[in-house]
Amino acid sequence: MGKIIDAIRDLPLTARKSITFDRGTEFVSWPHLQAEIGTQTWFCDPSSPWQKGTVENTNRRLRRWLPRKRDIRRCTDHDMKVICDRLNNTPRKCLGWKTPSEVFREKMMEQMQ
Repeated sequence: MGKIIDAIRDLPLTARKSITFDRGTEFVSWPHLQAEIGTQTWFCDPSSPWQKGTVENTNRRLRRWLPRKRDIRRCTDHDMKVICDRLNNTPRKCLGWKTPSEVFREKMMEQMQ
């Protein structure tokens, strides 16, 4: 959870107002998000995969660089940043062939006006 907090702490409040997780045990320390940086936390309902379509799609994409047999504890912060940059700079059909980074920037600019 500390890594998530570090990753989003410096974002504007509107960009980190809430976050939705699946029900994995890795998110057990979710209360720290609201306590430390004011981010509201939500969880998908059990047995409701349609509520986490983006998570499942992103996990599938991640497997290109992080196959299940790879020990991610050996990944450095730099390794993870490179993977995140690849994901965020890949155009998506669901975004009208824009990248997630482009759409995020546009949304942040709208908030500033």
